[in-house]
Amino acid sequence: MTTGFIGLGAMGAHMARNLHRAGLLTAVWNRSTDKAQTLAAELGCVAAASPAEVARQCDLIVLCVAADADVLDVVQQLLPGVRAGQLVIDCSTVSSATAHAAAALLAAHQVEFLDCPVSGGTEGAREATLAIMAGGSEAAFARAQPVLQAMGRTITRFGDTGAGQAAKATNQIMCAGIIRAVGEAMAFARAQGLPLAQVVETLGKGAGSSWYFVNRAPNMVRGSYPAGFRVRLHEKDLRICRDMAAANGAALPVVDSVLRDYAQLIAEGHGDEDISAIFRLTERLFD
Repeated sequence: MTTGFIGLGAMGAHMARNLHRAGLLTAVWNRSTDKAQTLAAELGCVAAASPAEVARQCDLIVLCVAADADVLDVVQQLLPGVRAGQLVIDCSTVSSATAHAAAALLAAHQVEFLDCPVSGGTEGAREATLAIMAGGSEAAFARAQPVLQAMGRTITRFGDTGAGQAAKATNQIMCAGIIRAVGEAMAFARAQGLPLAQVVETLGKGAGSSWYFVNRAPNMVRGSYPAGFRVRLHEKDLRICRDMAAANGAALPVVDSVLRDYAQLIAEGHGDEDISAIFRLTERLFD
């Protein structure tokens, strides 16, 4: 199965490398051409001139881009090169409505579509241990298994088109509450005079632990927030969650609270830092 990869950011480049290791990667494309050319030279694959060229060369195309408009733009650019029977897998985090729109555009050309957002951070992308949440037909999901298994460890089909994005939105709500709680807890611990490195080491094995505590609380100890999951990207995801809830007449208080925090971090110039930078705000609670 020849596979192309579109979107070589912090997650996508690692995911493309894992497809290469599995012997599946044929071509790559990125909006910034230098990224595609550099990775293609590293892996010995084709740096395609356009998404349509990726479609012409590959049976299956994986997308991993930043936002809803990017997904729809790339799908539009794929259309001149697609042919009946191909499969497009979108690993971006977007709304269920965008997944339905992308699927409809491709279905008009007899191309199947899976929305397959991922979770696990850059570590999971690098180590091929991502959790992958899929929406689409059972047949397309079965066909995609070699590619999905090359990128992730836990791979679940939640239902038809849009279900993967709904599952990812659920995940993003959980992440919002957890990272806010971790930020408050670490600020509290520091105010109590506790040695923060030991707090992480010991509480990381306790009942209150989480992936975010173990992997991101050390950022708070160091006061350094290298991009793993950028504030502005989680902010985008939480706006999707808020809008999906609003469509059902509901509000999400945790999401609303964290969106206010992220708005402040972005205004202060921290939008491209990891979301553990929320500690910049929670530590002020004890000033």
